[in-house]
Amino acid sequence: MSSPPAYEIITVPPVGQPGREELRQQCYDVRIDVFHREQGFPLDTEIDEYDEEATHILLRLVPSLKPVGTIRCVKLKDYYKLSRLAVLKDYRKYRFGAALVQSLHDHVKADARASGLAASDAAKVIAHSQIPVKGFYGK
Repeated sequence: MSSPPAYEIITVPPVGQPGREELRQQCYDVRIDVFHREQGFPLDTEIDEYDEEATHILLRLVPSLKPVGTIRCVKLKDYYKLSRLAVLKDYRKYRFGAALVQSLHDHVKADARASGLAASDAAKVIAHSQIPVKGFYGK
């Protein structure tokens, strides 16, 4: 495997904060490229009822700021839901998917602590994925 290009992982600002819409759109663009254009899923199913309040995490190359990966975290009643992990095809060889999952785990830990979960307690995270990538999440 060749060395990955330089990148950054950012958390899209929360609802009502500056920059949210533009950065969230970059997440959508990556998801549409992967799930609709590449994999053939219907476009009208890509954006759902969770997207407005979800935490979106974006991986982009630096210094170009080209978006190449994204993941979404939805906080539900008693767990967090990892979903919509997408990395553009040409960049999957760099393990950006694993970096995005780790970033989501870091976000969940911080959010759980801020919500009062003790450091010794575990936050529950479930993954919503396609069957062919089940092994990836198992790692």
